[in-house]
Amino acid sequence: MTGVWLFIAFYFAFHAFQGENSLSALKSLTKQQTTLELEAKRVASERQILEVRIAQLSAQNIDPDMLEEQVRKKLGFIHKDEVVLFIE
Repeated sequence: MTGVWLFIAFYFAFHAFQGENSLSALKSLTKQQTTLELEAKRVASERQILEVRIAQLSAQNIDPDMLEEQVRKKLGFIHKDEVVLFIE
């Protein structure tokens, strides 16, 4: 009977430290979750910036500076005495 209990204890201990559902896999998943949460925050902030830029180009509220920037960027329009720098 003692051998059976030792086998059961060894079985659960072995699977706690080895395999796809082990403690080391849990650490790896926690690390991956943290990385993905940071990526999600970065993408959300980038999306918010893009939404603001799109709102500035809407038909009801056209921002003249934004329109001028887009025209200069797309068409390459500048005056002879101007230097235009686009900072991303």
